[in-house]
Amino acid sequence: MAILPILEVPDPRLKIISTPVTEFDEGLKKLVEDMFDTMYDAPGIGLAAIQVGVPKRILVIDLQEPAEHAHEHGEHCNHDHEVVRKPRIFINPEILDPSEDYSVYTEGCLSVPDQYAEVERPATIRARWQDLDGNVHEEEMEGLMATCLQHEMDHLEGILFIDHLSRLKRQMVLKKLEKQRKTAA
Repeated sequence: MAILPILEVPDPRLKIISTPVTEFDEGLKKLVEDMFDTMYDAPGIGLAAIQVGVPKRILVIDLQEPAEHAHEHGEHCNHDHEVVRKPRIFINPEILDPSEDYSVYTEGCLSVPDQYAEVERPATIRARWQDLDGNVHEEEMEGLMATCLQHEMDHLEGILFIDHLSRLKRQMVLKKLEKQRKTAA
């Protein structure tokens, strides 16, 4: 178990385009485990490998739904935090069929700490990815999972959620982040 340092803007490594995973070995399993530890510690609901300085096409996501929602689905929950952990791993993910309908979510990012903005993305997607053993999966996704996967996949192309904003809004977010850093220093 290791908590890895998360890269933050304006770190140039966040602009690197990640390369496909070709070896499904113990090193990959260890990296994914460390990514989950880092994401939960932050805390966040998604993390791309490039955010911890590894330019590989690897994402971890856990929406950590509130326990009362999970009880409706008959799932077990961790009563310490009253959320249900459903960790998901996406290796070499692709979007096959984005819907023409869009939805808007207020997004945040561990690489742009404590800053949030509305981003419009396809409401539903069909995704294909590999698991830790290299097996291929396909699933239709909607809602927060669809948004989160698209957000994390952007990282694989060197795109941050603030890159979807107008220039003015992006500058405002970056200015707020800079002010926050000065206050904390």
